[in-house]
Amino acid sequence: MAFYLGIDGGGSKTTCAVGDESSQLATAVAGPSNITRVGEVRARESLHQAIREACAAAKIAPQQVQRACIGVAGAGRTEVARTVRTIVAELISGEIEVVADMPIALEAAFGGGAGVIVIAGTGSFAYGRNAQGRTARAGGWGFAISDEGSAHWIGRAAVAGVLHAIDQEQDQRKDAQASATALPLFRGLKAAWKLNSLDEFVRAANSNPDFAALLPAIVAAADAGDALAQRVLSQAGGELSRLAGIVIRRLFTGQDVGSLDVWLSMAGGVFRYSTRVRGAFCDEVRKVYAQVSVNPQVVEPVTGALQMARHGHNSRLK
Repeated sequence: MAFYLGIDGGGSKTTCAVGDESSQLATAVAGPSNITRVGEVRARESLHQAIREACAAAKIAPQQVQRACIGVAGAGRTEVARTVRTIVAELISGEIEVVADMPIALEAAFGGGAGVIVIAGTGSFAYGRNAQGRTARAGGWGFAISDEGSAHWIGRAAVAGVLHAIDQEQDQRKDAQASATALPLFRGLKAAWKLNSLDEFVRAANSNPDFAALLPAIVAAADAGDALAQRVLSQAGGELSRLAGIVIRRLFTGQDVGSLDVWLSMAGGVFRYSTRVRGAFCDEVRKVYAQVSVNPQVVEPVTGALQMARHGHNSRLK
């Protein structure tokens, strides 16, 4: 029996799936493996852990894997793809293909068909393919300048919003610490970063922190009624809908937008964990593209990587 392995390697986690010709046998989740963000040492640890644990759960050895498809951000750069392939080859002796994270997401959502997928995890982007096989993308230019609507963007926006709110309350309270303590969202963000004071919070926010790690606290605050958290998540949905619109227009030009027959899917932790982001995203898309069909289920890109491993070399990579 042949065994196949697919990996979705992101900036927050690495998901590995092992399967045979027709079924998925096991999955495992490890830490981040985006080399650009976490470096080669951390990426190796995460990739090896995910592979070992998924294979153990499937009751096979990594050496039994016939083909593997590894989808990681930045794989369009030759040096990144080469490094990831070398790391995986330390455990797997079969054929290894390293691709960007975009093709595996599209495969998971649509197989070989047409459609547009928007991914919002640590980073964000939109990617699509039309019936003629032409592809287009928008966003995903990196967390420092782009990745609108991503977990990083949401965390940074929430931190900025809290500090602005503290400024606005200075006339009503004696000190900044008192103003901060009065904000429920601030308490959640401070706890997520394991900090004790406003001064520590400000220093952390300006020291290249993990803004994406704040997402659960922001979602929890929004669910509890915090207006600032709700506003940030709704804005994220709007930003992600804008990315979807760019790709829709690029791939389906010449058609009346009111008569478009396009499937749109979502992937990534932001969509998975925030109903508010999903709702705002769908609402904004439908305002402009009323006939676009949005899949309400959040797809798992790792299933696309596993399927591409089954297909073999150079399958659906464009």
